[in-house]
Amino acid sequence: MADNPDEALEMLANMTGATDERLRALAQRLAGRLVIDLARSGPPRARGVGKLRRRSAAVADGDIDVESSLDALLESRASGQAPPLDDIVVREWSRPDTALCLVVDKSGSMGGDRLAAAGLAAAAASFRAPVDHSVLAFSDQVLVIKSQDGARHAEEVVEDIFGLRGHGPTDLDFALASARAQLERSRAKRRLTILLSDCKTTVGADPILAARMLDELAIIAPAEDAEEAEAFAKAVGADLALLEGPSGVPAAFAKLLDT
Repeated sequence: MADNPDEALEMLANMTGATDERLRALAQRLAGRLVIDLARSGPPRARGVGKLRRRSAAVADGDIDVESSLDALLESRASGQAPPLDDIVVREWSRPDTALCLVVDKSGSMGGDRLAAAGLAAAAASFRAPVDHSVLAFSDQVLVIKSQDGARHAEEVVEDIFGLRGHGPTDLDFALASARAQLERSRAKRRLTILLSDCKTTVGADPILAARMLDELAIIAPAEDAEEAEAFAKAVGADLALLEGPSGVPAAFAKLLDT
C-alpha cells in the first residue's frame, strides 16, 4: 500500500474471488477494513444526518415534547379543554442536506481495479452520507445492496460488494430508474446519484431520459476508457470524474459532492 496503493488494492480485490474458502474470507475482511479506512480520507458530511429540532405544533408535526409543553398540558387537564396548538411544542427531524445513491456497474468483467473501486465507493458513500444513502449494483438486473431507508453497517455493504462477480449486459436505463426510485424515499434537500460505470449501455431503453429525470447525476468513469462516459455526461448535463485507479475514489467523491 505504501509503494503502490492501486496495485495493492487490485491484488487484494482479486484475492476476494479466491477458490480457497478460507483465503477468500480473509481477503474480503481485510479488503473491507482497508477501503473503509481509505474512504475516511475525505471530509465527512455530518450535515447529512437530520437534526432534531423543537417547533410549535401549530406549524409542525412530530412527537410532543412533554417537558417544554408541561404548563400547557397541566392547564388543559385542569380545564378539560384542549390546549392551543401554539402552546404545544413538538420534536421533528429536520431534513438532511444530502442523500446519495451509488450505482455500481457489474456487467461484463468485474475484478481487480473495478472491484476495488466499487468497494471504496460504497465505503465513501457510507462515510459521506451515513444515514441517507443507498447502494445498487446492476447489469441487466438491479441488485439492492442497501436501500435508501434501510439500515446496514458499512462493513456489511462493502463485504457484499467484494462478493460481486461481473456478468451480463448493461441496462443503464433500468439502473438509473432504480436509483430514482430509491432517492424518492429521501427527504433530503439534495439528492445525488453517483454512477460508477463506463456507460456502455448494451440493452434496454435509451438511458438519457432516465438520467434527466434524476435530481442530480454524477459519473465516475475509468480514465483509460472514458469516451462513452464523457459523451453521456455531456448529453445529460452530469458531472464527471475520471479515475486513474481505485485509490482515487475518495478524491472523486469529494470533488462531486462539494461542487
